[in-house]
Amino acid sequence: MTILYALVARGSVVLAEQSGTSTNASTIARQILEKIPGNNDSNASYSQDRYIFHVKRTDGLTVLCMADDNAGRRIPFAFLEEIHQRFVRTYGRAVLSAQAYGMNDEFSRVLSQQMEYYSSDPNADRINRLKGEMSQVRTVMVENIDKVLERGDRLELLVDKTANMQENTFRFRKQARRFRSTVWWRNVKLTVALIVLLLVIVYVILAFACHGLTLPTCLK
Repeated sequence: MTILYALVARGSVVLAEQSGTSTNASTIARQILEKIPGNNDSNASYSQDRYIFHVKRTDGLTVLCMADDNAGRRIPFAFLEEIHQRFVRTYGRAVLSAQAYGMNDEFSRVLSQQMEYYSSDPNADRINRLKGEMSQVRTVMVENIDKVLERGDRLELLVDKTANMQENTFRFRKQARRFRSTVWWRNVKLTVALIVLLLVIVYVILAFACHGLTLPTCLK
């Protein structure tokens, strides 16, 4: 799974979160929430080991996710934008006074579904490219997590690599099945085209043969 963890918070108050594997990303995410500077709308990315914490803050609402570093920036920020829109559309002004984890029971399922979608479905990136809404992400610099956390405060990021490998294996098998299906259909189409071409050639040969047989009769 490309996106391994996600949360929605108002300031440092976590309203909903979801983890796709066994990890202490939740603890590190809370440290980031407490340390990110300013209150203005912003996008930021902080790297730790081979993972990156992507943060989007809009109108006082912060959406954060942790992803593999090979996921790039476009897919994680497309995920954050989608989550922000869904959260605001679902809860409206209730987010301004909600208690910690007040939306977790319901919205954690949405987080899980969207994490799976943006991690494994190629349509997620394809649709995002068609929309062309993520041009601002190109300006987001990936900074080391030391930028916001003191070295003494920084915790070692622990991720259950076994669970992550299982997710990668499942995704590989899914892609392999899709590839085999594509190749099979391509072979079927090629076979049909060759049969049609062969029938056309046979028809032309027979037409010329018949024309040659009837030609003497026409000359008489």
